[in-house]
Amino acid sequence: MSDRVGAGTDALWRPAYVALGSNLDDPRARIADAFERLATLDRSRLVARSRIYRSRPMGPQDQPEFLNAAAGLLTTRSARELLEDLLAIERAMGRRRTERWGPRVIDLDLIWIVGSPIAEPGLAVPHPGVRERNFVLYPLADIAPTLVIPGCGRVGDLMERVGAEGIGVLDDEASG
Repeated sequence: MSDRVGAGTDALWRPAYVALGSNLDDPRARIADAFERLATLDRSRLVARSRIYRSRPMGPQDQPEFLNAAAGLLTTRSARELLEDLLAIERAMGRRRTERWGPRVIDLDLIWIVGSPIAEPGLAVPHPGVRERNFVLYPLADIAPTLVIPGCGRVGDLMERVGAEGIGVLDDEASG
């Protein structure tokens, strides 16, 4: 694959990693739908899908368990553009942000995009909290176990540190 996106452009393809989660409205189908939508993003290619994991909710416990996965993309989009794409997918799938850590139809988080760390209003990469969330790290380790997230460490090492309490593989086949 060429590292350039088209004649006359200077955009470089670079890896980006997205965490997916759902616990409402047939979560397995919502995860599959989100993967399909990620595969159609402009100037991006979906190149890796993790297995699907089940996990306990991080916030209020009086909600269904979550299903989680991770996607690996190659993209020429900026972190901000990619985040806007993810938020647009969430809205199109019916996501309404009402309760922090509450139930949701879909949650798409930009975990890391290769380049420099970013801390701007409304955008932080690497995603804050990635190093403590096994429901992000286990799926991410399926597709990028040796990835080093700046300021955090290697995904495989982080996964071992947080442990497997409250998480398990839904099935042994990669999604899709």
